[in-house]
Amino acid sequence: MTKAEVRAALREEPVGVAVLGAGYWGKNYVRNLAQLKEATLWRVVDPDPAALGRAKRLEPRAELGADPAEVFADPRIEAVVIATDVTQHAPLTCAALEAGKHVLVEKPLATSASEAEQMVATARRAERQLLVGHLMRYHPAVLQLKELIDAGELGRVFYMYALRVNLGRIRSDENALWSFAPHDLSVIRFLLGEHAVNVSARGRAFLQAGVEDVVFVNLDYPSGAMAQIQLSWLDPHKTRRLTVVGSKKMVVFDDTQAAEKLRIYDKGVESPPEYESYGEYLSLRNGDIHIPRVSLAEPLTAECLHFLAAARGLSAPRTPGEEGLAVVRLLEAAQRSMGDGGAPVTISSVPEDSSGIAR
Repeated sequence: MTKAEVRAALREEPVGVAVLGAGYWGKNYVRNLAQLKEATLWRVVDPDPAALGRAKRLEPRAELGADPAEVFADPRIEAVVIATDVTQHAPLTCAALEAGKHVLVEKPLATSASEAEQMVATARRAERQLLVGHLMRYHPAVLQLKELIDAGELGRVFYMYALRVNLGRIRSDENALWSFAPHDLSVIRFLLGEHAVNVSARGRAFLQAGVEDVVFVNLDYPSGAMAQIQLSWLDPHKTRRLTVVGSKKMVVFDDTQAAEKLRIYDKGVESPPEYESYGEYLSLRNGDIHIPRVSLAEPLTAECLHFLAAARGLSAPRTPGEEGLAVVRLLEAAQRSMGDGGAPVTISSVPEDSSGIAR
């Protein structure tokens, strides 16, 4: 089915949904689902009356409450979005799945690989869809970049590096690694189409004991490609940038740019890889910079629509629970490396079905 056909089918019979957690990020799910004709937002659950008040302004028809059990028992609700504190992801997700609901849970999927494995197993046993909110996998620029790589426009991908820094939002419940890295870990897996073989990381806690404010992550892949991620909420700049260096071309994805989110650089080295004379210097290629048109569609809207379609069996999940599990395993490995002074940690296993990287 085409996207238009999927949306038409959903509009004929909207999916009944509920949102658990209407706080900092959950309110954005409430806003999107309230606006989509493909969904009926029946309930919003949050223990904070102020959060419920904001949700009521976004969707006056939604029923409000503080008890998730009311959602699980409601036959009108087919699908549940979970945007609570990450410590609640596993118990709420498993309860929703066991109640027969499809689930979209915000990233990271869980606080540990063992929890994530339990969630994936519960979804399989319940025969319900489990998706994780790896938002950047729904970003038009990321999808366009994936097409360029798969078409061979960049040649062989040598390495990537991502910079995700800002001044704030400073967390106390999780460090910069667990707060920021899921975005880039998921995107890099998707773009390369392969699993990392090892990861190393170093971080420092400057503001709160035991909560790293800045983290540097390095990953190696079977193809020989390398990736580096720098993460911090203690930085003077707001930067959301990914650079991909290939044998033919190079691309920069800058999500802070309003319009020019992708820049394709026709730059490279023809031969040799090193030079000593000016004549050899001419083998460096400095071509044009191409700025393609990128859709300005909101990634969260696309994520919500994809979840609704997956709940109805109209689309295969792009970011299934297995993908979330794979990212949590990387996070655990990076955390272990930080605790061991940056020593590399081998990624010994991948999910039984983590084909989300190829979708």
